[in-house]
Amino acid sequence: MSNIAEGFDRGSNKEYIQFLTIARGSASEVRSLSYAALDVGHIDQRLFEAMQSRCTAITNLINGFIKYLRASKRKK
Repeated sequence: MSNIAEGFDRGSNKEYIQFLTIARGSASEVRSLSYAALDVGHIDQRLFEAMQSRCTAITNLINGFIKYLRASKRKK
């Protein structure tokens, strides 16, 4: 969330996309760490699957937004 906010305030689509890409990477980190949390017993299978699903949904939203910004005429 913070990367998205910071990228928005940078003022250009190019920089915004850069920070969205970082945010997408953070979602991947959460996905990866949820495997570790499951393996050591900190979360159960139900929570693991919910986290995986949310991370996938967030990644898809970010990808769609990046695609939109690349096509946008507001390049600033």
